[in-house]
Amino acid sequence: MTTTDTALPSTARMGLSRGWVEILQFFRDRTAVIFSFLFPALLLLLFGTIFADDYDHPGLSAARVFSASMIAYGVVATAFITMGVGIATDREDGTLKRLRGTPVTATAYFLGKLIMVAVLTAAEVVVLLGVGVLFFDLPLPTDAGRWFTFGWLFVLSVIACGLLGIAASALVRSARTAGAVLNVPVVALQFLSGVFIHPITQLPGWMITVASVFPVKWMAQGFRSVFLPDSAVGFEAGGAWEHGRIALVLLAWCVIGSVLCLITFRWTNTRDA
Repeated sequence: MTTTDTALPSTARMGLSRGWVEILQFFRDRTAVIFSFLFPALLLLLFGTIFADDYDHPGLSAARVFSASMIAYGVVATAFITMGVGIATDREDGTLKRLRGTPVTATAYFLGKLIMVAVLTAAEVVVLLGVGVLFFDLPLPTDAGRWFTFGWLFVLSVIACGLLGIAASALVRSARTAGAVLNVPVVALQFLSGVFIHPITQLPGWMITVASVFPVKWMAQGFRSVFLPDSAVGFEAGGAWEHGRIALVLLAWCVIGSVLCLITFRWTNTRDA
C-alpha cells in the first residue's frame, strides 16, 4: 500500500485565508460594524458640525482639524479595539484552544488578524476622509511627499495598535466586557492627545507630557501634518511636525507591543487553564 503525503499550505497562505475569514466574520457582526467601524465617522460628523468655524486662521477650520485628527482615533478604534475584542472572544469560545490541534500555526492566526485590522483600518480611513472631504471641505494632498508620510505613518500606527491590542486582550476577563474595558484607555487618550481637544496647547502641561508617552498624540500630530497646511504647525505643542520623533515613538511602541505580546499572551482563560 502506498501513501501520498499532501503538503500543507504555507504559513503565508494560511494567514491570508484566515484573514479573509476574519474580515467576513467582522462584517457579519452588525454591532462590531457600527461601534468599531462607523462610530469614529459619526463622532467626526458631530465634532465637525458643532465646532465648524472655531479657528481664526486662513485656510483652516476646526472641522478640518478634526477631520485630520480623527484619523488617529479611527486607527486606534479599528486596530486596537477590534484586535483586542476579537482575540478575547476567540479565547473565550475555545477557538484558540482548538487552533492548537489544527495545522493552522500561531503565526498564521496572528497574520490573519493583522490582515483583518489592516484592511478594516484602511477602509475606516477612507470613510473618515470621505466625511472630511464631502462635509467639511478637507483638501486632499497633491504633494507625493505628504502621501509618503501618510503611508509610513499608517503602517506603523496599524502595527503598533494591533500588537498592543493583542497584549491588551490578556486584561479582558470576559468577551462580553472586552469592548467596554478596551474603550476606557482609548477614549481617555483621545482627550489627552489633542484628538478631541485642539489645539493641544489648551491642555495643562502635565497632560501633554503624559500624552507624549503614548502613540496616539504622535499619530494625530502626524496625520494633521499630512492634511493641514504647514502654517497650522504653530498649534502643535512643539511648534513643529516632528516627523522623525513620530517615527521613533511609533517604532518604539511596535517593539514594546511585541514584547508585551510575548509576555502576556495566553491561549486559554485563566479559569480554564
